[in-house]
Amino acid sequence: MYGTIQRAGYVALLVTPLALLVAALGDPTGVSAGRLSVEGGLFLAAGLTAVVEREYIGGQLAASEFTHRDGLDVAAVVAGAVGTYAMSVHAGLGPVLASAAIGLVAGVALPDIDVPVYCGSFVGMVSPSVLPTVEHLAVAAVVAGLAFVAATESFGGFGGKLGTLALFGCLAAVALPGVTFGTGAPIQWGRASLFVPVAAVAAVATVVLSVRFDLGAVVGSALVGLVAGVAFPALSPAAGGTLAAVAFCASFVGMSSPDRLTTGHVGLAGGLCGLVFVLVSPAFVGAGGKLGTIAFVSCLTVAGVTELRDTLASRTPL
Repeated sequence: MYGTIQRAGYVALLVTPLALLVAALGDPTGVSAGRLSVEGGLFLAAGLTAVVEREYIGGQLAASEFTHRDGLDVAAVVAGAVGTYAMSVHAGLGPVLASAAIGLVAGVALPDIDVPVYCGSFVGMVSPSVLPTVEHLAVAAVVAGLAFVAATESFGGFGGKLGTLALFGCLAAVALPGVTFGTGAPIQWGRASLFVPVAAVAAVATVVLSVRFDLGAVVGSALVGLVAGVAFPALSPAAGGTLAAVAFCASFVGMSSPDRLTTGHVGLAGGLCGLVFVLVSPAFVGAGGKLGTIAFVSCLTVAGVTELRDTLASRTPL
């Protein structure tokens, strides 16, 4: 039974990025040969990683049942979501600063549950125009919490996994009355010339903080988010909010474990994150977890390209 639940967690981590990429093509005015080519490459490379991961977890599924710890993790996800939503919407901090603040507090004061709390904070980044009440938010958070538990054995160590689970919860909440995602105009590709370097630096900075300074992935990402959330709007009131979101998004790439992505690969995935941010800009506007899903797609893509390169190299005669 528990093995079935874990397989469901694996599926949740597949269908959520797929839904985001497909939704990005929903606006006919934003579809172009370039966008289709980029999406095709993402599907192929990330799909290869998903196949390899499926083969890996096939022999790793646990035989245990739902435990007290699992219940604590679900509760932590819900608490992180409610706390972030309150700080973002009611205290006026905005989603980036609110989520980063919750992550930093959890990483320092609650290290035993900082990961599920941080996952919940991404649910809480949702716009009130999408989830207008705490009851709606709670449903999304509970679904994300259950998915968090179910996906324990899947894609461990890949940055963006937590945000992808958060978006899965928000997608589930769309079935509720009065819930709908916003739509937006595509960001022009020219903006990527700024987004890519910002994202690459933010991703590598997170690795430096979390691994080399031994602060941990949650604290490392949260610190990058706090700095970006304060600095960019102060430096550029017009574009600062978007740049802060790009940097925070890329910080999730930097949460990847070294056995999944090297520092160099994190830099590549961070830069790709800036491109994917532009690509999916019209989709699921206001949804919590969208930034993490962008990071997850970027990490899987770089891992897939690396896997393909290594496979081809091993088959090439000397």
